[in-house]
Amino acid sequence: MPRLIASKLVELVVVLFVVTLLSFLLLSIVPGNPELQILGENATPESVAELREELGLDDPLPARYARWLGDVLQGDLGRSNRLNQNVTDTLKDKIPVTLELAFLAIFFGVLLAIPLGILSAWRAGGATDRLVTAISFGVLSLPSFLLAIGLLIIFAVQLKWLPAAPAWVPFTEAPLQNLKNVILPVSAMALGEVAVLTRVLRSDMIETLQSDFIRAARAKGMTNRYILFRHALPGSLMSMLTLIGLQVAGAMTGALVIEQIFGLPGIGTMLIIAISTRDLVLVQGTVLVIAASYVVVNFVVDLSYQLADPRLRRG
Repeated sequence: MPRLIASKLVELVVVLFVVTLLSFLLLSIVPGNPELQILGENATPESVAELREELGLDDPLPARYARWLGDVLQGDLGRSNRLNQNVTDTLKDKIPVTLELAFLAIFFGVLLAIPLGILSAWRAGGATDRLVTAISFGVLSLPSFLLAIGLLIIFAVQLKWLPAAPAWVPFTEAPLQNLKNVILPVSAMALGEVAVLTRVLRSDMIETLQSDFIRAARAKGMTNRYILFRHALPGSLMSMLTLIGLQVAGAMTGALVIEQIFGLPGIGTMLIIAISTRDLVLVQGTVLVIAASYVVVNFVVDLSYQLADPRLRRG
């Protein structure tokens, strides 16, 4: 394990380096003058010169990247001219909203997908399996924004059980109110997660249950519950873990639309406004944080393979 972690850390550093380089080049590949994209066409020559000096646009590209990377490593992602605020401070205010939505969507997706996937695999071809499969395909055929609108109409407009456009309250201030406000957006995101993860786990478990070591466990007189949860489930989690790592980024980017529909002040709403107002420094910092989070999560998923499958630890 120590050798594996060391090699994965090296890979992580290399990938993060590439991510920072591509994020930095965002300002350089924008058509036209980036300073005019940020300040607008009516910017005065003095303000343009001041911004060019602040961004170091007159310096060679390698020098600019080295200076920018040094600032990033110290937690400085630049300053938004539109908001007149450091990008780091802005993200600190917005990230908790998006992270809560993404975490809860993935958490409940996994929580529901595991029993549904096990049940479908154990009774493959039966009535329960056909019902779960039909519902999964039905959910997968609907985009998350359409699910969000449907949930909004049913539970907020018609039944009036939940607020349609809730005022955001942090979990630390009012836990119950916070959870009530995120039920609909999290449900809209989690339904798709449940459908995908259930299908993947079902497929892998059907294959695992036909393996020789499962037959040997049955021959030894082990109970079905023990076989399912001690032997079949750990050996069937590899594809599911990979998919969870990929869906973390999907949950964060999927929150862009969900936050717009429910009026939540996350990084999705902020990013859309930043793009529409040409706030390139804020866009650059946000893209860097999202991409780096995606890379780190997949690094953790790679390590989790060793915990899920004992055969890999022995190897």
